[in-house]
Amino acid sequence: MNANASGFHSDDPLHIPCSPNFPLAAKIAIGAIGGLFIIAIVIFIILLRKEKQKMKEFFRKNGGPIIEKVNRIKLFKKEELEPILKTSNLIGQGGFAVKKPKVDVKLADQFANEVIIQPRCCLEVDVPILVYEYVSNGSLDEVLHDSNRVPLDLGIRLKITAQSASGLAYMHSQITTPILHGDVKPANILLDEDFVPKIFDFGTSRMITIEEDYTSTIIGLYTSKSDVYSFGVVLLELITRKKVLDPDINDLLGNSYDPYAKKKGVIELVDPEISAEGTIEVFHSLAEIIVQCLNLDADLRTEMADVEEHLQFLSK
Repeated sequence: MNANASGFHSDDPLHIPCSPNFPLAAKIAIGAIGGLFIIAIVIFIILLRKEKQKMKEFFRKNGGPIIEKVNRIKLFKKEELEPILKTSNLIGQGGFAVKKPKVDVKLADQFANEVIIQPRCCLEVDVPILVYEYVSNGSLDEVLHDSNRVPLDLGIRLKITAQSASGLAYMHSQITTPILHGDVKPANILLDEDFVPKIFDFGTSRMITIEEDYTSTIIGLYTSKSDVYSFGVVLLELITRKKVLDPDINDLLGNSYDPYAKKKGVIELVDPEISAEGTIEVFHSLAEIIVQCLNLDADLRTEMADVEEHLQFLSK
């Protein structure tokens, strides 16, 4: 055998087995590659440990040890949300969507409020993430005003208003520390496949810039009566199917202190799709609720609990 041609050699082929004939440079290269591979594994393990330590610190900083003791709150691990986070807050598998709040320490109260309302979150990140149940019908704003508008009969509209009012009334008066919404509008009322409303973005009243279209006539400290006014505007949009910026709606929201004129104006603007479904008494009652919600004198404005009671009666 030609030892050099075969790539093996032996000083004594009869007694000593042949060994590979590798050049020194090849041995050095293989050793270097092996060394780099080992170093890469070590670095990966170190980075993984650091990431886990960082997640533990975020979890502790975001109140995880306390929140995890609350049975009704579901805590997601960061790795469970990775597929969603990589798709710009789109819907992930399992029917969940995420909301990543802006990085602002002033929003701590807002996040705490939203966790009470929406008890799913991830605390293993710098800024806590809220995890929402996916609602297939989108927002009330989309349902009412998109080009492909979804048909809504009077019964569905009454159910949406009654259940939305119920959620707001609960937060205003049925928990130990009342929570205001601060930005009640159709875009923040989400609808599932059965048109059951889910109120979105709760607890923002303390920190956010409130959309002026829904609170433009409210002056001074934001209170529960401010939510009532905004809900009145939502109710008005729902039964007229007109946007708040529509001239007819703007006229009703103007500085008119004549309740009779406002009530008459509301009835005249009722959506033709539902005008033939209900009795005149139903529309008069809805108009009366709207006028009470839109009273420019906050002290005379109705309470959310009263709005809920009247709407629940109408929706039966």
